[in-house]
Amino acid sequence: MRLVFAGTPETALPSLRTLIDSPRHEVVAVVTRPDAQSGRGRKVHPSPVAELAEEAGIEVLRPQKAGDPAFLDRLREIGPDCCPVVAYGALLPQSALDVPRHGWINLHFSILPAWRGAAPVQHAVLHGDEITGATTFQIVKELDAGPVYGVVTEEVRRDDTSGALLERLAVSGAGLLAATLDGVEDGTLEARPQPADGVTIAPKLNVADARVAWDKPAMHVDRLIRACTPGPGAWTEFRGTRIKLGPVRPVPGERLAPGEVAAGKSRVLVGTATDAVELSEVQPQGKRVMGAVEWARGVRPEGKEIFA
Repeated sequence: MRLVFAGTPETALPSLRTLIDSPRHEVVAVVTRPDAQSGRGRKVHPSPVAELAEEAGIEVLRPQKAGDPAFLDRLREIGPDCCPVVAYGALLPQSALDVPRHGWINLHFSILPAWRGAAPVQHAVLHGDEITGATTFQIVKELDAGPVYGVVTEEVRRDDTSGALLERLAVSGAGLLAATLDGVEDGTLEARPQPADGVTIAPKLNVADARVAWDKPAMHVDRLIRACTPGPGAWTEFRGTRIKLGPVRPVPGERLAPGEVAAGKSRVLVGTATDAVELSEVQPQGKRVMGAVEWARGVRPEGKEIFA
């Protein structure tokens, strides 16, 4: 099939590479978000999907909105059979959905109807899911509610951050997306409606959501920090200054007051509502990432100083 691939971040690259290499399909163009500022110098850079497409000599479309008339005209000229989507990051109006004869097929990183929305992997980690996965489905107007083509599952490991889990799902999901497109082309795969029960929503986690509440149980603190790693980055305050936190390890039997910092020669503990947790890495505001022991050696927490 002639494909126009829609995606933006690195998460979409395994799928795009798989489809570029597919002997059965031709990626004739990609749709991605406009170039954006990134990095320390805030320079304007193309998206990872745009960079890969340009390396492969594939046309790149960067509409401000997917309903822009010029974009829709070009999409109709290209005449794709299907538009696979992986983390594109913008809403698709009906005028765009109507262009390809097989519609737009999305790879979503949850087992639908669980965790519809922008941050399914983060919410799977945050809520302690033991199993998650990826789903291919036909895009409809309602958010992540279209009929399902296929599913792959993935175990959520005890130490998974959302970043590590998403990396695995991006790879297994790429195979699922390719197999889905093969089945659509063959006419051997039929999309089935999602169950009416079990719908949960996964809104984007913002910086405010990523602030650690030390009066919560250690299990919650652990999950929140892993869910917010690498983005938006879990954080707390110490002596009025913000500190980003890497994943922690609950320490059964160690008890401190919520937020209380106890620094030893080989580890740094922080109290929660239940067991203390051991810090791994921290990043004070405006400084580099460092080990927690190194940080404590520099700031020398005294008495019962706390994270707030």
